[in-house]
Amino acid sequence: MKIATWNVNSLNVRLDHVIDWIKAHNPDVLCLQETKQTNEKFSHEAFKAIGYKSYHNGQRTYNGVALISNKGLLEVGNDLPGFDDPQKRIIHGAYPSEELGPIRVVSAYVPNGQVVGSEKFKYKLSWLRKFNHWVKKLNSDNKHVILTGDFNIAPCDIDCHDPEGWLGSILVSPDERDLFNDVIDCGFIDSFRFLNKDLQKFSWWDYRMAGFRRNLGMRIDHILISESLKGNLSTAYIDEDPRKLERPSDHTPVISEFR
Repeated sequence: MKIATWNVNSLNVRLDHVIDWIKAHNPDVLCLQETKQTNEKFSHEAFKAIGYKSYHNGQRTYNGVALISNKGLLEVGNDLPGFDDPQKRIIHGAYPSEELGPIRVVSAYVPNGQVVGSEKFKYKLSWLRKFNHWVKKLNSDNKHVILTGDFNIAPCDIDCHDPEGWLGSILVSPDERDLFNDVIDCGFIDSFRFLNKDLQKFSWWDYRMAGFRRNLGMRIDHILISESLKGNLSTAYIDEDPRKLERPSDHTPVISEFR
């Protein structure tokens, strides 16, 4: 089983990139963030044409999340329960695995937060607290859970190209890292770091200052798996090739495979 996550930074611009990547890599589930489309505008037919089911929770211009699956998903749901928020940042569904049984897969787009101490930062922390509360219940109600998405958090210094220069800044602040670790403490494993303990790889590079060419990146896109799946995890990696395309997303796919 192959699970991937990718912040595409507008599916209007990068639909061809996504379709080509699916054809080349054949994921069982691809989780997308920042589709920046309403549900009415989502390109279901393009995914159907290559044999995939698609599910979308979107809004105009901003945010938007999707699940693209080679099987029909069960019990698809949107948004954080009990959190009054117009921003579309969550979609989840149960993938019917013949070997493991249902696997609850989540595509999440965590708020960026803009600047530490700002109102948007306070919203990010509030959103994450609600997310963590929901994730804890999700993990208790489901045997297998996979949390994917753009978390907008680099969990450790190795996940940042310049830890000293970014010290205390957005994406690496202690408050954000503490809340990321709260998710881990709910019974999850950072699949990439679990299998690549000392490997420095990034999933996001700023468009500015030749960020990708100079490898000034961050690992802020993650696939977190419940402890129940640890023994099945075979490989976890980041595919940098889509970041080399013309008009790429500033993020690139993150992938985990299970035996």
